[in-house]
Amino acid sequence: MILRGVLFDLDGTLGDHDASVAAALAAWLPALGARYDAEVHALWDEIAERHLVAWRRREIDFREQRRRRLRDFLPTIGIGYDDEHLDAIFDGFLTEYEASYRAFDDAAHALELVAAAGLRCAVLTNGGAAQQRGKLARMKLAGFDLVCTPEELGVAKPNPAAFLRACASWGIAPGEVLSVGDRHEFDVLAARAAGLSAVHLDRQGSGPHDESQRIGSLRDLAGYL
Repeated sequence: MILRGVLFDLDGTLGDHDASVAAALAAWLPALGARYDAEVHALWDEIAERHLVAWRRREIDFREQRRRRLRDFLPTIGIGYDDEHLDAIFDGFLTEYEASYRAFDDAAHALELVAAAGLRCAVLTNGGAAQQRGKLARMKLAGFDLVCTPEELGVAKPNPAAFLRACASWGIAPGEVLSVGDRHEFDVLAARAAGLSAVHLDRQGSGPHDESQRIGSLRDLAGYL
């Protein structure tokens, strides 16, 4: 099958989500009267993933998953709150997160590789539509035919239907699309289940090591185009 398009994940693939969360927590938590360290960061990530699962299943909206994260997180670190102030409290974190969000230094190069190969380019992300488009704009990454999110597709990764609906919106058959992302279950296995080809971006070398289609940098993507 001839390759016609490359479908990129966003957070952890094009943009450095983890570094942005670390910077945001380090700035935001002291303003609340709490400390930041690796243990607190791990707790934040664990709680976030727990409630993002419900959002990916479309059981709650994006604002509510943020509120639920804070309801679990704040008491654990000894911070009291009024429920009606949760949105404003989260906005404090979000301001720091968005201000620190950066593209990986290989992201623009990857888009240049795709363009040089004469291929089309799109994004499939599990983030909120407005937030994710804002990230791409701040990173000055352009050239995407479309940016697909669960809010528009009605389904999220790792459900293979997310890839099928993204390809249908794009007008390209799944077999003509390469998925590139950092989460093996979400961006590789789910993509293949939908009929796409897939490459795992394993920046930390954490595996799975039996994955044959694996790269350590987006600069290595040329061999798959």
